Amino acid sequence: MAIIYTLVLVSISFFGINAGRVIFTLFALKLGASDAVIGFLGGMFYIFPLLLSMPLGLFADRRGPRPLLFAGSACATCGLSIPFFIPQIAALFVAAGLCGLSLAFYHVTLQNQIGLLSRPEDRPRNFSNFSLAGAMANLAGPTVAGFSIDHLGHGGASLVIASFAFFALWLLLFWNRVVPPREPMVIDNNPEAADDGGAIGTSSLWGMLAASALVQIGTDLFQFYIPVYGYSIHLSATAIGIAVSCFALASFVVRLFLARMVARFPAERLLAGAFFMGALGYAMVPFTGNAWMVSGAAFIFGLGMGIGTPLTVMMMFSRSTKGRSGRDLGLRLTSNNLVRVSGPVVFGAIVGVLGLLSVFWINAALLFLGAVIAQRSIQPRKSSTHL
Repeated sequence: MAIIYTLVLVSISFFGINAGRVIFTLFALKLGASDAVIGFLGGMFYIFPLLLSMPLGLFADRRGPRPLLFAGSACATCGLSIPFFIPQIAALFVAAGLCGLSLAFYHVTLQNQIGLLSRPEDRPRNFSNFSLAGAMANLAGPTVAGFSIDHLGHGGASLVIASFAFFALWLLLFWNRVVPPREPMVIDNNPEAADDGGAIGTSSLWGMLAASALVQIGTDLFQFYIPVYGYSIHLSATAIGIAVSCFALASFVVRLFLARMVARFPAERLLAGAFFMGALGYAMVPFTGNAWMVSGAAFIFGLGMGIGTPLTVMMMFSRSTKGRSGRDLGLRLTSNNLVRVSGPVVFGAIVGVLGLLSVFWINAALLFLGAVIAQRSIQPRKSSTHL
């Protein structure tokens, strides 16, 4: 029951963040925001996760998930409601910051809960289900956002999404006993890892941080700049939402087979394939000119990068120090959010100089380089046995 409840919270929280990101971006464009402002707005979603993920991971290890989940739902409800009441660019920055704070509270807590609630032999399946819940939320969020904008306006769409966050808060208030107050099971995260008293990781752990950050920045910039590209070729909000959702649809499809793929292939090889498909999806975008072609490129991208995030979470958890999984997953999210905050700002400046299509060419090159490095780092098959 606790696993199912956790997956429900995953779906609601990711739905709100992904829908809010589309709504805020398109609302800012309608209000006349420049490309640089759009980049800063995207970065606002990840400032608090950057600053707080590791401390919150330590908090989750020591005090349990309940306080963090309550705080996350409350921040999401408030943040998503703001554009309805204050339709201004400055208010969108405040709203994005609150949504980012919600993401900080939720993300590390829910990832850690899935790992701690799982026996080692069930961990690939449960993390796969975790990623499927996220994929369903990613699929629904942009679609509902685009449809709501076209029929209710940007402010009305924000209020629709805020109602889902409020529902999560209601669930936590009335079903809070389902959430274990502290670590529910003593799981041996990595039987070969010594309890080092708190020192952070090995070279393998730091390598995972780099791979995870590349997955994150590649995925986020694709989702962030597809609406901007769609706007530039005069697609409707609904068409843009569907195009973004095609990435989530492909992610959902490929994640159905994730547990089987992890059992059959080395994780490093799967990661190399994810990077290669992601590079292909990026490279296709500049050659698209209508909703169908943009959606096709997004689907190709999702078939690859859709498994990047759950793969790096599983690999990170399996390499974490026993009893320190919250901290190590928090460190992963800190690394990810560093590139999430800096990436939109840096690429916003690049767009101002080189044009919008440069985002897609540069990221295609980076992901292709990631594929080459991951392929060369393949270890003997037993290196993936703890997944």
